[in-house]
Amino acid sequence: MIVALVDMGSNTVRMNVYECRNHQPDLLFSTKNNVGLIGYVVDGKMSVKGIKAAINVILELKSIVGHFKVDKFLVFATASLRNIENTKQAIETIEKEADVKIDLISGEDEARLDFIGATRLIPMDHGMLIDIGGGSTELVTFENKKIIDAVSIPIGSLSLYRRCVSQLLPDKREKKLLQKTINDEMDKVKHIFKKDYFLVCGVGGTLRAGRKLNQVIFERAFSDNDIETSELKKLLKIISANDRVALDIILQNVSDRIHTIIPGLMILSEAVKRSGGQLITVSDYGVREGYLFSRVLEDE
Repeated sequence: MIVALVDMGSNTVRMNVYECRNHQPDLLFSTKNNVGLIGYVVDGKMSVKGIKAAINVILELKSIVGHFKVDKFLVFATASLRNIENTKQAIETIEKEADVKIDLISGEDEARLDFIGATRLIPMDHGMLIDIGGGSTELVTFENKKIIDAVSIPIGSLSLYRRCVSQLLPDKREKKLLQKTINDEMDKVKHIFKKDYFLVCGVGGTLRAGRKLNQVIFERAFSDNDIETSELKKLLKIISANDRVALDIILQNVSDRIHTIIPGLMILSEAVKRSGGQLITVSDYGVREGYLFSRVLEDE
């Protein structure tokens, strides 16, 4: 069975195409469009242009998979359509014009799907999982491979950038505003930090970008998926210097995240500090794989 799975995020819309045999997926290829749907939100509502952009992206992805046999073309949406006032209207319009069905998943479901996907690849029995998306951040605590708690907070790397930063990189005043905004949101879910977890599992584009920067700055091997919290602190200091060195490091390694990497890693840093984490292991599996395992392959 060939499954094309589209994840409509606030920053990127990504499609993974899997070949599934014996309930095990093999990734054939992946493509993404940095459409930045959250940028089309005006006064809490997705604009007509934003809805049209979403339709065009889905039609483009459908045309890509139209060149070969796909058994299932599935679309799900997270904070991109969840955190707007006109969710129902936007989804209905996109579904009609793009001829698809969109599965809107809640923040808590997204967190649980992250856990299912990430822990398939990384054998962690206990710890905290962190997924920093464009429009939201999911936090999951787990012990003995079982979820203890799962929450979603309505800030992500792109939404935080749009709220607090006026240029590409934040200045000193904006960094303080970023930190205050992060603290305010995490204070609302402080119950999830009631216990310390040494190990942290990181999921999502911000974490993958952070891993790449960590590999470059600290001369780690490409296969090294770990970030020590002491390294994260130094990494953030280097790329937050707001000088040519910082700009070059970001441009040379994660250019597509030049405006969101600092806000995203600041969210990570605060979450790790509150969780007592000392080691972050970045997983290449996440919500898409979790969705595939729990909502597609389980039904086969």
